[in-house]
Amino acid sequence: MDNINLDRVDSSFKKELASQPGGETISACFTCRTCTASCPITAVNDKFNPLRIIRMALYGLKEEVLTSDFIWLCSTCYACQERCPQGVSITEFMTLLKNLAVKEGNMPTGIRAQRDTIKGEGRIYPIDDFDNKKRAKVALPAIPTSCNVVEKLFPPVRN
Repeated sequence: MDNINLDRVDSSFKKELASQPGGETISACFTCRTCTASCPITAVNDKFNPLRIIRMALYGLKEEVLTSDFIWLCSTCYACQERCPQGVSITEFMTLLKNLAVKEGNMPTGIRAQRDTIKGEGRIYPIDDFDNKKRAKVALPAIPTSCNVVEKLFPPVRN
């Protein structure tokens, strides 16, 4: 993020984030860097910097944040959130960003594959006749091989 294109700044992004669960406390951040110092991911990958992500979001860099791969690096360990002197819900904020990214159709290939498997199969691990035969050998009931009901839970998402 060396150069900021002011034409791409979305000044309403901050308000959009603050109005949703996980973003209510984000404006309380006063850049103390406790979150970054506490983060185990930052120690091994400097692309992930909670403070930098918060600042980018508050500055209205919506596209840069939601299309980035670094928001997906958060391990939800809560170290940042537990140590934040302002009580900023950083982990929930990262989850909010991930959810918004998915709504925009921006997600890593692995997440996209999981979504498609759940949508088509009704579960993350597809079940077939072979699995049910193994289950029968240990006296477990068969599991339906498809679950079309789950598809109704998924709103249309841009690919």
